[in-house]
Amino acid sequence: MLVLGIESSCDETGVALYEMGSDGTGTLLGHALHSQIAMHREYGGVVPELASRDHIRRTVPLLRQALADCGRTLEQVDAIAYTQGPGLAGALLVGAAFAEGLATALGKPTVPLHHLEGHLLSPLLSASPPRFPFVALLVSGGHTQIMRVSGVGQYELLGETLDDAAGEAFDKTAKLLGLGYPGGPALARLAEGGKPGAVVFPRPMLHSGDLDFSFSGLKTAVLTYVRGKELDEQARADVCRGIQDAIVDVLVTKALAAVKKTGMQQLVVAGGVGANRELRRRLNAKAVKARIQVYYPELEFCTDNGAMIALAGALRLAAGAQAKAAGPIAIRPRWPLSELTL
Repeated sequence: MLVLGIESSCDETGVALYEMGSDGTGTLLGHALHSQIAMHREYGGVVPELASRDHIRRTVPLLRQALADCGRTLEQVDAIAYTQGPGLAGALLVGAAFAEGLATALGKPTVPLHHLEGHLLSPLLSASPPRFPFVALLVSGGHTQIMRVSGVGQYELLGETLDDAAGEAFDKTAKLLGLGYPGGPALARLAEGGKPGAVVFPRPMLHSGDLDFSFSGLKTAVLTYVRGKELDEQARADVCRGIQDAIVDVLVTKALAAVKKTGMQQLVVAGGVGANRELRRRLNAKAVKARIQVYYPELEFCTDNGAMIALAGALRLAAGAQAKAAGPIAIRPRWPLSELTL
C-alpha cells in the first residue's frame, strides 16, 4: 500500500510517500519540504494570505520532486492522505483541494487527517521507534499537551496549556528581546551563552498538582524585567537562559509526572519545540534516573512535514480505518484532538 501525504496547515508545504507492507512494516520512500520562514521573516510572523498563496505555488513542484526521488508514479499511489485541520483555514484549503482534486482525477480514495496525530506518530519514523502504549508530550508553537497514546486513533488528553503554548512563550519573549522571527530558535541559541541562575523567571503551575500548563505569565514577567533596561550581549544571553530554563523545567517536570502517574515506561516528545537541545538534554538525564525511555522524531520531522502525514494515513488504513471516496472538501481549522477516533 503506497500512501501519498500532503501537509499545508501553516507555513510549511510538505509532500511524502510512505509504503506499508502486508506484514505491517513500513518505509518512508521519500519526502520534499518547503519552509516559508524567509518570506514571513519580513513581517515578524506568519501572514495567512501569503502562506496560502505560497502553498499553491509549491505543492506541484514538491510532488514531482518526491515522486522522482523515490522512482514512483502517481498511478502507483493507493491513497492520498492530507491535513484536514487544525491550522490556518486558507492554507488547509489549498492542501485539501489539491488532494481531493488529484484523488478524483486518479480514482483514488483520500484520508483526511488531524495535524496533531501526525506529530504524535512522527517518532515512529525513527530507526528505533517507540511501541504502543506511551505518554506523549506534544509541544509546539500552537500546542502544549500531554497525551496517553494507546494506539492509532486512541488518544487520551492528560493535560494541556490553559493559555499560551510553550512555543508561543519562546516566540513572544524572543520578540520582546528584539530577536526577530522565528524567535524560539534564536532565543535557544543565545541561551547557550547565558549563565545558569543569573536571571530567574517564575515556573508557572510547576507545583499545581495536575498536568496542565500556563505560560502567559512568563511573557509578562520577562516584559517587566527588560522594560527600561539596556541589555548588553551577555545580559541578553542571561535573560534567554532564564526564559529557556523556566519553560524547560515545567515541561520536564510535567512530562515525567505523567509517565509516573500512568505507570508507563516510554515518553515520546513531538512537535517543533521537541528540537530544543536543552529540553532533550534535561529529559534524557532525568529519564536515566527514572529508568524510562524517551523518544524523539528525527530533527527534520520535528516541524510540520509531509512524512508524518503519509505515515499517519498509512497507519490508520492498516489499523482498519476507512478511506473516503474522493470529492467533497471539508477542513477543520479548529479540531480538538480529543474528538479523534479510529
